[in-house]
Amino acid sequence: MAYKPKAGAVMSAPNVIPMADIMLVLLIIFMVITPMLQKGFPADMAKVTSPSDMPNADKDDAVIVGISQSGDVYLGSTKSDITQIADQVRDRISGKLDKTVFVKSDRRAKYGSVVKVVDEIRAAGVDNVGLLTDKTEQKQAPPIGD
Repeated sequence: MAYKPKAGAVMSAPNVIPMADIMLVLLIIFMVITPMLQKGFPADMAKVTSPSDMPNADKDDAVIVGISQSGDVYLGSTKSDITQIADQVRDRISGKLDKTVFVKSDRRAKYGSVVKVVDEIRAAGVDNVGLLTDKTEQKQAPPIGD
């Protein structure tokens, strides 16, 4: 007679606690990383009280031209020369149905630099130029006590 160990009762429900722990850790990682994923170069954009909504600027294939505080011009996240920006924009919008180009400028950039970039974009054959801004957070006055 051989020894045969007795098995315990079979558990019919899976243990989901380790899976929930892993999912919570992944959720926290994504919540921390997502704000760091910014398209183009980082800019401290001008703040306005009533901006127009431009959802097409968030698309992956959106053409975004940036201007830094020092006057450097960026096409997407790559630094470019202002004299070549018209040709580069023309290449990017060729074959696209939506020929809108978005300008993302640092709020401390010189106005003349922004105007030069917009003129170069218009010279590339772009009719729709969107100026990207941030919305000012208005503090609500506390309600008068009851």
